[in-house]
Amino acid sequence: MITKLIAAVFIIAVLYGGWNLFFYWERVRDEKESVRKEAAVAAVTGDSLQGLPYGMDTGLRHARDQGAVALKNWLKENGHLVKDPRKAWIELDYCVLLQRNDPAEARRIFAAVRERTGPTSPVWPRIKQLAPTFE
Repeated sequence: MITKLIAAVFIIAVLYGGWNLFFYWERVRDEKESVRKEAAVAAVTGDSLQGLPYGMDTGLRHARDQGAVALKNWLKENGHLVKDPRKAWIELDYCVLLQRNDPAEARRIFAAVRERTGPTSPVWPRIKQLAPTFE
């Protein structure tokens, strides 16, 4: 009788340990997956995002290099052709360029981009990074 009781306690202990080991393994796997996803998001650059029609890269680079006024004009002319998330990234570039000359307008544009961009967007880490500057 005692040996059966000891065997039952031992089996229950092994099952309990296996159960806890399974949950620990799940937690470690989830942490590794989240680190991998964060690293992938951190590697996002504006040029790697979708939404800019073919052939508009050179004009965009040229406008960005010329400053805030040129980028504003480029956005007025071509903004309707560009889709998010690339449009959001370009508008954040414009906010950064505009911050020195017109901080109120830069904050307004930043707020609009932030409002339409969700936490699942590849642009979200950059929004979080720039938030202290524009709030």
